[in-house]
Amino acid sequence: MSDPIYPFFKRSYFEPLAASHKEKYKKAFPFPHAVIEDFLPLEIAEPTHNSFPGRNLESFEQPDNEFQVNKLGRTQENDFAGVPPFVRHLLNDLNAKVFIDFLEALTGIQGLIPDPHYFGGALHQILPGGSLAIHADFNRHRRLKLDRRLNVLIYFNKNWKPEYGGDLELWDTEMTFCAERIAPLFNRCVVFNTTSNSFHGHPIPLTCPEDRTRNSIAMYYYTNGRPEAETSEAHSTLWQDRPDADY
Repeated sequence: MSDPIYPFFKRSYFEPLAASHKEKYKKAFPFPHAVIEDFLPLEIAEPTHNSFPGRNLESFEQPDNEFQVNKLGRTQENDFAGVPPFVRHLLNDLNAKVFIDFLEALTGIQGLIPDPHYFGGALHQILPGGSLAIHADFNRHRRLKLDRRLNVLIYFNKNWKPEYGGDLELWDTEMTFCAERIAPLFNRCVVFNTTSNSFHGHPIPLTCPEDRTRNSIAMYYYTNGRPEAETSEAHSTLWQDRPDADY
């Protein structure tokens, strides 16, 4: 039996992608971000979708708090136990040179550092009825002592219907209104700057069928220091009350 073939990221693919989105990225509201369709080559996106772990993965755990309901994430203790090799290969590429260069070209943030510990990131899965309250993320890596600068979210949900919910919401910096809603569609990627007021989440509980889940890969990137205008005391996740809205 021959060894499986694992496609790798190619600079020739990602360089034009960064060039075509970088101007919109820096001007985007309510904070710099990009929504990129058909993000990964299909030879990578398709097998990742097909290999994405189910809810019984031994290294999944559910946070015990009111802000993250029916959300599964990878435990630090069990590392990547049970995660299929193809998915692990993709995670490695998302932390390697070609992708880091792509992010720097897209966002204009230089000196990005990936997280080899995948703290808080890697695989996320939301079960039916699940939600994630609006928040701004922790701003310092507790182990590496680096400043968190970017979030990258890639969705792996085929045939996702609007009535299932699960849209990512981007809120203005004063938490007065939702500026953008982004459905978690297959091979859609969202990249955005991480600051103490880049408020986001998917607060409306999922109404998908019981046999469906909202699957994504979340990657976080850091720098040694950040612009003075963005500096603040180190903090954990800043959960926000969301004003009533007519959806």
